[in-house]
Amino acid sequence: MNRREIIQLIGVSGPVLTLPKPISLFAQHNSKMDNNEFEVIIIGGSYAGLSTALSLGRSLRETLIIDAGRPCNRQTPHSHNFLTQDGSSPREIAKIAKSQLAIYDSIKLYNGLAVSGKKIKNGFKITTSNGDIFTVKKLVFASGIKDIMPDTPGFSQCWGISVVHCPYCHGYEIRNKKTAIIANGERAFHLASLVNNLTREITIITSGTKKFKENQLDTLKQYNIEIVEKEISALEHKNGQLENIVFKDGSKENYACAYASVPFTQNSTIPKQLGCKFTEHGHIEVNSMQKTTEEGVFACGDNSTLMRSVAIAVSGGNVTGAVINNELTQESF
Repeated sequence: MNRREIIQLIGVSGPVLTLPKPISLFAQHNSKMDNNEFEVIIIGGSYAGLSTALSLGRSLRETLIIDAGRPCNRQTPHSHNFLTQDGSSPREIAKIAKSQLAIYDSIKLYNGLAVSGKKIKNGFKITTSNGDIFTVKKLVFASGIKDIMPDTPGFSQCWGISVVHCPYCHGYEIRNKKTAIIANGERAFHLASLVNNLTREITIITSGTKKFKENQLDTLKQYNIEIVEKEISALEHKNGQLENIVFKDGSKENYACAYASVPFTQNSTIPKQLGCKFTEHGHIEVNSMQKTTEEGVFACGDNSTLMRSVAIAVSGGNVTGAVINNELTQESF
């Protein structure tokens, strides 16, 4: 009995799709690779990668997802601003997605890390950390990014919980609370303009000399947004919930939440190995069809856009899958 028959037997309904069994069947079925040639390989099995796979699976394309299982939002308790899933946990959304992909026999899942890639005739060769080698016609990077945490004690424990990056993803839940913006210059001013609609208790902490234009300073003053130039030494918290920001001069101030911008690095080095170009911000450069600068290579999700959200990742993956299927069709029809 194949996976389709099993799932049809138990019934494909909303409640069933939230159970762990379909995912288990999906992972176990695909952990034993009896084939190393695919039409499409997707590196990264989070929302963008799973969305890409769904489009391809529905077109009967032989697709392999290679996933190391380390999504950047794994610490975030709830995901927001994604229609039909507002308030669900990231793990919950991924569980449902994998359950639904289990229906499509042409999709395989490989639990592991892709470490190198090479252009070959008519496609690419991908090697994993276990030494497994796969060949493919089209390659998708949905590998995401890795946030680089400052060494400030307590910061990484609060990240994604009470210290957040995006008012669209988290702002409503921390509205009307005493809020810090840990940033400087243009980034701090932009965040303040958005957060000001969500709370009237805002302090910008620049951790050094403030870098604002005169007109920006006038605007911040107009909205009673304080600027603190002291450097932060630690964040005091309980289970990731911010309580106080401690400064290097020994003082501390109570805050319920904070917005912060942190640098990032690409999770996968393979796009660089293959010669893909990157934007000035460090994202993989893609066009409106999610194509990179290298023929046959695509990218979607956080690794290729400034707009970090589950909804954007799913949308980009959907476009990627459709464009790849069209290319494969045009090449063979």
